[in-house]
Amino acid sequence: MTDTSLAAPLDSQTWPIAVCMHGFPPVGRDGTALHDAAPEVWDDVFGQVARLGFTAIELADSHIRPADLDASRREELLSIARAHGVTPISVHVQRQSVIQPGRGEQNLAYAHRTIDAAAELGLQVFSTGLHQPFSDAQRRALWFWTATGAVDPDDADTRALAVKRLRELGEHAASVGLPMSLEMYEDTYLGTADSAVRLIEEIGLDNVGLNPDIGNLVRLHRPIEDWREMHEKTLPYANYWHVKNYTRDEAPDGTWYTSTPTSMELGLINYRAMVARAIELGFAGPFLMEQYGGDSLGVCATNRTYLQSLLPEPAGA
Repeated sequence: MTDTSLAAPLDSQTWPIAVCMHGFPPVGRDGTALHDAAPEVWDDVFGQVARLGFTAIELADSHIRPADLDASRREELLSIARAHGVTPISVHVQRQSVIQPGRGEQNLAYAHRTIDAAAELGLQVFSTGLHQPFSDAQRRALWFWTATGAVDPDDADTRALAVKRLRELGEHAASVGLPMSLEMYEDTYLGTADSAVRLIEEIGLDNVGLNPDIGNLVRLHRPIEDWREMHEKTLPYANYWHVKNYTRDEAPDGTWYTSTPTSMELGLINYRAMVARAIELGFAGPFLMEQYGGDSLGVCATNRTYLQSLLPEPAGA
């Protein structure tokens, strides 16, 4: 499950480490969406990424939708990125659940188009999940994870539909040589370690694995599973990994919980231990540096340096 067909052996200098797009506004000051922006705007994005030392980026469809770019714009995107020495290595389809009420079939068709676009762009991973658009309460909250969003129903037929549609996407991804990674996220069928693992096993395809983004769960203002146990259960199925961290505190009697974003090194999750365990279990997928709030790009760069210190040294070093 962890084989991503990347060149091996990987080390601190060759392991693919991408940056997220959270540090860039999805809509510019002039009201133009980044997806539709002029080439000079894209040039600035990739220029900033390169100046921070990143050579890879994840295309989040909240910012740029590869499926909705025509062939000339896709080529323009690649050309601008390459000019800065940056490679788009993954696409992340978010909040477009294939079981979203009233939109599941439409989202499924969009995901299929995204897989084709990812293959055309030469990306290495198709990433998605089952989380849905923000609720009004989430849009109003300082941190969206402190408010209640959509919840996947405890219903066998709906879960079976999720398995069926995700398997369909996985088979499509396999046909174009792409691994598919499913992001863990609260209140979905990927919202607990046991449920996420069971979903991967129900889909039953070698190219479909987990994005064990336990940070999505550590930040919740509610009781959570032990982060060590969640990693132990999910890392054997990991083929792509969004990494981020949060401080977390809670009252012993469960009357309050709090969390805020921080660097990988300072948060609750001990990534030194978890990265070592992942490698021991055979993880060989790309990492994605993710950060909410503050200077997202700067923290991602700090986190990349920290992560590289945890990865194997180059042979002969």
